[in-house]
Amino acid sequence: MSKRATMVEIAQKAGVSQATVSLVLSGVTNARIAEETRVRVRAVAEEMGYVRKAALPRSGVRVIGLLIDEVMATPFAAQFIEGARMEAAAQGTLVAVYCTGGEPEVEAAAVEVLKGAALVGVLYTALVTRTVKPPVAVQGLPVVLLNCHATGRGMTSVVPADVTGAYAATVHLIAAGHRRIAHIAGESWGEAARDRSLGYRRALASHDIAFRREYLAGPAWTAVTGREVTLSLLDLPEPPTAIFCFNDRVALGCYEALAERGLKVPDDISIIGFDNDEIAATLQPPLTTMILPHEEMARWAVADLLARAGGPIVPHQVKIECELVPRGSVATPRFDRTE
Repeated sequence: MSKRATMVEIAQKAGVSQATVSLVLSGVTNARIAEETRVRVRAVAEEMGYVRKAALPRSGVRVIGLLIDEVMATPFAAQFIEGARMEAAAQGTLVAVYCTGGEPEVEAAAVEVLKGAALVGVLYTALVTRTVKPPVAVQGLPVVLLNCHATGRGMTSVVPADVTGAYAATVHLIAAGHRRIAHIAGESWGEAARDRSLGYRRALASHDIAFRREYLAGPAWTAVTGREVTLSLLDLPEPPTAIFCFNDRVALGCYEALAERGLKVPDDISIIGFDNDEIAATLQPPLTTMILPHEEMARWAVADLLARAGGPIVPHQVKIECELVPRGSVATPRFDRTE
């Protein structure tokens, strides 16, 4: 499948939020969006080859079921839903979304409803990347595990390439001239946190930079914990000149801690985040980060189901790369603050 422009990419180039892009491209007329902004978003979408949804047939509409465990914990659920919807609509297919809370009874009920339609298949989705045990109700159906995977290799799955994403983030700091690079890790129970820590360590090793245990800090998940951990890093006898954060909200906490100590980003310390949360572009300076490709993952999953509709099910596993978004928070270290 050739890569289509995503709403995240259009928002980034147009300098607006993903929500604004969604409203403009969906033709919502009563939203309070300036006409100048609407024109700019449409122009960027056309330039990037954004594909408008295809008209759906009047009858016999194919349906893909998207079962997701929750939608409130992070802002990223919308990217799964919107990515799936756009790819499906481009191929004359509907997406039916069921928020199940991870309850087996609700999952089973949703699948029973779906079986009454012209069902193409099911996207079994987890908001947090993890190992899952899909419900018995989906056995025998075409299924893609979206942002999750099952034990063994019996089901197709698509997840973000967190290891290589973290590797790329760390290498970006190394390329800027940094050698004292800290990583504020996420909570150890999380697969993404473990993978990003692994990518960080691999990048150091591949560039002959010794791993320093005191520079692997955390855990942190929020701006509050990010601030606390950053303050502890600044108190080290030899503080880092750059920090790679588990996510962008942790990076926000870094900014707050540095401001509290009278330090500036990136003059004194470079910061890089992960996820490309909407806050990343609004920070001062704007935060360099990695895109968490939820929308692209959902598009891939839908395209995969449609491509093999009615054909044999051959399970395969895919990792979608996390792209770097360079902004203003990374610079060459000016001096050694311990001197």
